Amino acid sequence: MSVTRKGEPVAAEDADPRRWWGLVIIALAQLMVVLDATIVNIALPSAQRDLGMSDGNRQWVITAYTLAFGGLLLLGGRIADLVGRKRTFLIGLVGFAAASALGGAATTPGMLFGARALQGAFAALLAPSALSLLTTTFTDPKERGKAFGIYGALAGSGAAIGFIVGGLLTEYLNWRWCLYVNVPIAIIAFLGALALLHDRPGHAGARLDVPGAVLGCGGLVAIVYGFSEAEPRGWTDPLVLALFAGGVALLVAFVWWQSRAPMPLLPLHIVKDRNRAGCFLTMALAIIGMFGLFLFMTYYLQVILEYSPLKTGLAFLPLTVAIIIGSTQISARLMSRVPPRMLMVPGMILAAGGMLILTQMTVDSAYTTEILPALLLMGLGMGLTFMPVFATATAGVAPHDSGVTSATVNTSQQVGGSIGTALLNTIATTSSAAYLTAHLHDPSQKAQVAREGIVHGYTVAIWWAAGIMLLAGLIAGLMVTARPPQQGAPAGAPVPESVA
Repeated sequence: MSVTRKGEPVAAEDADPRRWWGLVIIALAQLMVVLDATIVNIALPSAQRDLGMSDGNRQWVITAYTLAFGGLLLLGGRIADLVGRKRTFLIGLVGFAAASALGGAATTPGMLFGARALQGAFAALLAPSALSLLTTTFTDPKERGKAFGIYGALAGSGAAIGFIVGGLLTEYLNWRWCLYVNVPIAIIAFLGALALLHDRPGHAGARLDVPGAVLGCGGLVAIVYGFSEAEPRGWTDPLVLALFAGGVALLVAFVWWQSRAPMPLLPLHIVKDRNRAGCFLTMALAIIGMFGLFLFMTYYLQVILEYSPLKTGLAFLPLTVAIIIGSTQISARLMSRVPPRMLMVPGMILAAGGMLILTQMTVDSAYTTEILPALLLMGLGMGLTFMPVFATATAGVAPHDSGVTSATVNTSQQVGGSIGTALLNTIATTSSAAYLTAHLHDPSQKAQVAREGIVHGYTVAIWWAAGIMLLAGLIAGLMVTARPPQQGAPAGAPVPESVA
């Protein structure tokens, strides 16, 4: 069975026959948004040399994107609900393409930083509208499982694909094409969306919750900015502490206001549901570990093992393949038969197991026997986890709340990625410095000890990442109690307003 736009059951064969082509368009846009968080990583050294960035400022090429993306996602989700998901999707595509072209043509660091922030802002419109279009298009449990399997595979592997594409473009063209490449992709997605995607009109009479937007977005930006500044400044720096305190205060005020606002930005019944809350937390914690892996393995492969940008990108390919297999061939097939936590918990255990293997790496570890098995375990685990998280978090949401629910899933990803990069990088840097102090007795061995110290810092941080993965599995096991789709509520059923 499927569901009409009015919520009336219809046979799956009577649904829009072009819905699977619509999924291709949605997936293409989502892939563009996700891989853009990492595609510039490998190109960053070239961009830094070309534009004359300082070492202290180069982080903003990454942080400007994730800050704008994570901080504005809730607002983007609510805009999608108010003005219509398809319209918001199209606006996001146009804006993202324009910002990408501006970044590719950047002549100063500030111009590139600004373009990356604009990309993040339009991605905050694009991502929640894409996921909510998927949610409202596929409501039949069997079709929903397949659709979310494809979507989850792209969401999970997009970051790794970004490394490969970034390596190719940087090595054979130049770093600017890591931004220009988004323009043709966005044009194809825009034309496809016009022809294939359908959506009911937005709620024209509703208004945006402006105080909620200021409090919620401000709190998220302050906290994410605090984590990004903790690495260069230190955790006890007054600015970092002020950002954390201010961010928490703003979020507390945000929750208070949401319980009283006539049209809240984030209706609290969405996050009060234990299954959704468990999914949001699981996603955030899983991404902390995953972004930590990307960060450390990129530097390990290029600096320690001296891989080229392209070879480094290709080294992540097995991880991408494993995520796709775990999501489309395992999770998608089992989702309608087993509870979501029976996929999420083993997934996090597998991912943690891959991390534990990486804690044993040294300055001369072999990729085939020591790195590859860890990447495969990590990929399978994340693939098992992503798909049920996306599907469970967005199941049973009233149509007018689907955009903001989708935005909350994406927010947990972006905030988790930002926190993971800052937190684990700080741990690695501190551990490396301590190792160098303790082991540097002969100045003539400084280069070798420094290399060993760098790897030691990575392994200490990866131990933390493994623990965070296990915590994600524990939360999924305790909080996500949903049943398989055909045994619980229909996918299109609205969320009760009184969920505790």
